[in-house]
Amino acid sequence: MMRLKEKYNQSIKAALSKEFNIKNPMLIPSIEKIVISVGAGELAKDQKVLQNVADTISLIAGQKAVITKAKKSVAGFKVREGFPVGVMVTLRNDNMFAFLDKLISIALPRVKDFRGLSRDGFDGRGNYSFGLDEQLMFPEVEYDKILRTHGMNINIVTTAQNDKEAQKLLELIGVPLAKGKQNG
Repeated sequence: MMRLKEKYNQSIKAALSKEFNIKNPMLIPSIEKIVISVGAGELAKDQKVLQNVADTISLIAGQKAVITKAKKSVAGFKVREGFPVGVMVTLRNDNMFAFLDKLISIALPRVKDFRGLSRDGFDGRGNYSFGLDEQLMFPEVEYDKILRTHGMNINIVTTAQNDKEAQKLLELIGVPLAKGKQNG
């Protein structure tokens, strides 16, 4: 599963360095981490369902997910301090490349009517965020063990200085971005 990491080190780094005229190898854009998160919402009321979501995300990511708790009470949202508000996992290094490879080559092609990820997910600082509607596209997920389908947010944090560099990095890695306007 380390084919994506090898591809990055052998060809993508050189291509980015040449295209953006980067002399210092430490300044070449790379992926720093990937954060997968699920907001609990109505799921927070049922501990069994929330644990099932955490187990599913752990299975997808290949690393244990944590249940995040509210840091302070918010009366408008009927949330108390310490109340579970979501599930998240942060992937780095080998786990990150393994998940990204699985996402690009297996999960996203299984999405019905998939035409690429939106190019609007860049934040202006070289990071990219997108959401998935359900977890069933991943091959590890067994439909019979799912108590409730849920979406997830995936944030790809890069060391790129701007959106143009980040977009080129993701395109070279193989992230299927939708055809359309170029960021820059």
